[in-house]
Amino acid sequence: MSYVDHPRADAVSVETVALGAVPTGWDAAWNDLAARAAEPAPFMECWFLRPSILHLAPTAGTRMLAVWQGPVLIGMMPVCIAPKYGRIVIRHVQNWLHYHTFLGTPLVHAGSERVFWAAILNELDRADWAPSFLHVDGLVADGPLLTALNEERRADVVHRTERAFLKSNLSPQAYYEANIRKKKRKEVGRLQSRLRELGTINFERIAPDGPITAWIADFLDIEASGWKGRGGTALRDDPATARFFEEAIEGAFAAGRLEMLRLALDGKPIAMLVNFITAPGSFSYKIAFDEDFARYSPGVLIQLDNLKILDRPDIAWMDSCAVEDHSMINSIWAERREIVRVTVPLKGARRMLAFRICRALETASALVRKLK
Repeated sequence: MSYVDHPRADAVSVETVALGAVPTGWDAAWNDLAARAAEPAPFMECWFLRPSILHLAPTAGTRMLAVWQGPVLIGMMPVCIAPKYGRIVIRHVQNWLHYHTFLGTPLVHAGSERVFWAAILNELDRADWAPSFLHVDGLVADGPLLTALNEERRADVVHRTERAFLKSNLSPQAYYEANIRKKKRKEVGRLQSRLRELGTINFERIAPDGPITAWIADFLDIEASGWKGRGGTALRDDPATARFFEEAIEGAFAAGRLEMLRLALDGKPIAMLVNFITAPGSFSYKIAFDEDFARYSPGVLIQLDNLKILDRPDIAWMDSCAVEDHSMINSIWAERREIVRVTVPLKGARRMLAFRICRALETASALVRKLK
């Protein structure tokens, strides 16, 4: 598939395939699309989504909607049929995400945002397999994709959340001093000094030709040694999840999308951080630390070293991928990013009725909570 810098004025078409049957022949066009995306969307890129599909996707009911303009792939979005909408038992179309996906932004060619949504909605309007309405989880509130969706069709925001976000023109040291209280900085210095009393500490980043397999194994070992391992929720506790993680990180490394950090004591890693680099943005994907050293706050120390991302001229921001009000990262990063879920009506009398009923119930429920 050849690529042109801007989609031509060719006819737009949508190709719908079972998620497990996405042709490998799409990969070159898929990678070209990622390089020209309207919004960074690492969780929809080929190196992440292929292992997601292989190891974590349901065996039935999931589909990939691919939008083509002539020979050019201008957008992709995986969808599924969800059996419930919140507590309401009603089948509807939803963008497909899994537990280790922290943003639902579809992959769309910059400048083709509205064309993409028009094609997707038209396809769903006509599809006999698409019930009720479209629910899209994990859109950036002020991003061009949500703006374009609202221009194309009514899209009701039904849930909002904020998470820590790093965006500043300051140097790492200046940002640290501007956003961390002097008393807290003094405490961090004390923790670093106490840790140095135990041996040599080093902050390291994996080299372009680094031993990625060994670094992945170290990360999985550290994560499994803590509360997640005790609770049976560590990545390696489920073979499919472990394989997904290994292949996704290997894929990110091969694609030049990976930055992996570690804090080592006498050569032994005691904290590790996985970042995805998708210029002009980046994503702090996973963190793990050895709980035997919890008193030294190794998670905080490695995140402070992560502030060096501010020195990169190609990176303007980093998304924490954290839950709202996360005490650790919120205490370090001052900025916030709003992520929303939206519900979009589809054409057809029964579909519109389902949309209106669900929205009325949501509105009534919100009013009751407010009155309480």
